[in-house]
Amino acid sequence: MTRPNIRSWLIDMDGVLVREENAIPGAAEFVRRLRERELPFLVLTNNSIYTRRDLAARLALSEIDVPENAIWTSALATAAFLDAQRPGGSAFAIGESGLTTALHDVGYTLTERAPDYVVLGETRTYSFERITAAIRLIAGGARFIATNPDPSGPSPAGLVPATGSVAALVSRATGVAPYYVGKPNPLMMRSALNAINAHSETTAMVGDRMDTDVVAGLEAGMHSILVLTGSTQREAADAYPYRPSRIVESIADLVGELD
Repeated sequence: MTRPNIRSWLIDMDGVLVREENAIPGAAEFVRRLRERELPFLVLTNNSIYTRRDLAARLALSEIDVPENAIWTSALATAAFLDAQRPGGSAFAIGESGLTTALHDVGYTLTERAPDYVVLGETRTYSFERITAAIRLIAGGARFIATNPDPSGPSPAGLVPATGSVAALVSRATGVAPYYVGKPNPLMMRSALNAINAHSETTAMVGDRMDTDVVAGLEAGMHSILVLTGSTQREAADAYPYRPSRIVESIADLVGELD
């Protein structure tokens, strides 16, 4: 099969470049070659906890050198979406610095009094009191936005509930479904492509999840590559009604394509 002419790369972070705090073999070399050849790329993550600077520092500790402006998070995509929908609006946010900084940077006011939106992101410690406040605000008419639909995430001790699980709780209590901005919403993929002035037909999406990374790449018209170093094993991938363009063992298998 003839490989497409890939000129730009979108790369998931957890499970592709790093696993918890450890670099996946081949990840540092892959990013180094992208930069040496001046190929446009973005590291994408649905994690809304951290700012770009935080994530760049985290990757640097794993000896993966990614500039801040080459990182795109669901928090940044959410803030950009809200800024386009309702400039200068207000939000009640559940999340950490990655989300609150992104909202502040687009001119949003964070408030608990009659906000335009309730924005649910990820946090290490979900507060029952703040979840209750979110439920009451949504019941009172605030629009419900969530940064991403991931139901769980990894931790050193095992799986932990993530934004999608908490969003389901809020939805059950209010009868209101959230609008998810992060992967697999094509909105996040288009904003990422626009950020690096790339075209979908010459861009590859590299990820470890079928239900976010691969389907997002496919729906955006990109070449989608599943790596087996994260959440999805080869056998599990066969259960989905769609297929990635390719399955590789790890990102190390793609290094040679940058020569």
